[in-house]
Amino acid sequence: MYKAPVEEIAFTLNHVAGLADALEIGRFGDLSADLVEAILEEAGRFAGNEMAPLGEIGDKQGACLTDGKVKTPDGWPELYRHWREGGWNGLTAPEAYGGQNLPHMLNVAALEMWNSASMAFALAPTLTMGAIEALVAHGSDALKEKYLAKLVSGEWTGTMNLTEPHAGSDLGVLKTRAERSDDGTYRIFGQKIFITWGEHDAADNIIHLVLARLPDAPAGTRGISLFLVPKFLVGDDGSLEARNDVFCHSIEHKLGIHGSPTCTMIYGDGKYSPGNEEDKGAIGWLIGEENKGLACMFTMMNNARLAVGMQGVAIAEAATQKAVAFAKERTQGKAPGWSGEGMSPIIDHPDIARTLITMKALTQGARAICYACAHATDMSHHAEGDEARHWTERAALLTPIAKSFATDAGVDVASLGIQVHGGMGFIEETGAARYLRDARIAPIYEGTNGIQAIDLVTRKLPLSSGDQVRGFIGELKEIADKISASNNTAFGETGDRLRAAIAALETATGWLLDTQAAGRTADALAGATPYQRLFGLVLTGCYLAKGALVAVDNGGPEKRVALCRFMAENLLAETSALKDRVVSGAASLQAARSILA
Repeated sequence: MYKAPVEEIAFTLNHVAGLADALEIGRFGDLSADLVEAILEEAGRFAGNEMAPLGEIGDKQGACLTDGKVKTPDGWPELYRHWREGGWNGLTAPEAYGGQNLPHMLNVAALEMWNSASMAFALAPTLTMGAIEALVAHGSDALKEKYLAKLVSGEWTGTMNLTEPHAGSDLGVLKTRAERSDDGTYRIFGQKIFITWGEHDAADNIIHLVLARLPDAPAGTRGISLFLVPKFLVGDDGSLEARNDVFCHSIEHKLGIHGSPTCTMIYGDGKYSPGNEEDKGAIGWLIGEENKGLACMFTMMNNARLAVGMQGVAIAEAATQKAVAFAKERTQGKAPGWSGEGMSPIIDHPDIARTLITMKALTQGARAICYACAHATDMSHHAEGDEARHWTERAALLTPIAKSFATDAGVDVASLGIQVHGGMGFIEETGAARYLRDARIAPIYEGTNGIQAIDLVTRKLPLSSGDQVRGFIGELKEIADKISASNNTAFGETGDRLRAAIAALETATGWLLDTQAAGRTADALAGATPYQRLFGLVLTGCYLAKGALVAVDNGGPEKRVALCRFMAENLLAETSALKDRVVSGAASLQAARSILA
């Protein structure tokens, strides 16, 4: 059974991502280290004791649709009520609407624990938090007053309605339409697919944020508006009134996250309209300005991408825990040096040990990247001028890496976990397969990892004319130099391996910047995905080294040094090959495209 790694989470937050330094200078007001510890401990207890047992039930039962109503797995509505009553939904929300206004770092740490316990369940509050962010940033005072308190409390949940059958990554071709009404509202007509928790039985109301196009809107993404469309209309006193003309037509039968209802939503077909022609359509309210909806939605999507990265970390952690526990109990053969009776535990076999340590390295590295991204976001909100711009750019640079590297790690680690289990891993009863099934969606939604790579290379590397990424690489060099300067033989070749990997990153970065400046965008994009992984591996090596240095300075456990060295001497060699793919792969890719004809 999953047990939240609270100590590891706290260490990474404080000493790798930077929370301890921020607390020391009072960047987050009167937030104390003791309060942080208490929040993490309670989140871990809830995740392990209450959520994890129901996560397995959710996977087996799944969500079901009957007579237009979605039923979530047994115990889930009650679990959601307990979770909501614990105040977890409003950790980072404004105090004015009942939130706690805590740093984003604490929220992503909690999200890791929720998703390890049950990724399918955790998707519901994740989408609600995104809806809160969009409303806070772009909603009118009237919309904030009517909807935010109930969303922040978790009494109502939120969704994000982007995708249509013909419009996935390219939202510019969406067909859902909005028509203006004389009373200042809008009528929404259309179909949305893949809507996470679009209908369910865990909350009294569901607040849909829907992208649609007005009749006179410009073509493409410049003509998209964002609308708030509640399942039930809300009176001026906050009471629920008539059912709005929106419903769930069907739910998807998915590879994983079975407990999460993934819905096809129908807007404005007359099922719940009063019957008058002029009253047809789902009633919606504009968020932000007309034709500026995509910018509003990206407020929601940017943090959602980090939240998806945390799903990758969470699955990797849970899969690693299960694999280690199995390897300690499962006996097969005799490991080298085994002197006991009978067969040895498979954890003593070198290949299994290598696999498990690889899983731990990728998990902890992905965690550090995501927490560092959250830290940059927090710092950008608590700074001004050039400092705010620096942290905003750092968060922008880290977001595609956090989303892609962590979700790829989730898939890789879950797959390795099955391998450790052997044939038993392919059997559903052991639970190892569930992690791989759940993890596989994360590299796809909230912008596929290929799209993240395009974003990283074309939009994020050029920030401040490349100075942001160059400065970041300079910080990574300082970590490598500190390893070498420590003269600690326990680090082995870590310093040299880190410097070589950073040099590969620096070379690839310079090549991509120069290539784009020369107008050779296609050549740059050919190496975007390898570059994204290259960056993630280098960050993993450096962040593990940073944590190891802290442990050494404080007389901490040698396991951090050992993991850092393993990463450097076993996994960082891949960075050289990735650099070659970035700078030399475009021509061969172009030459090989004919084989796809």
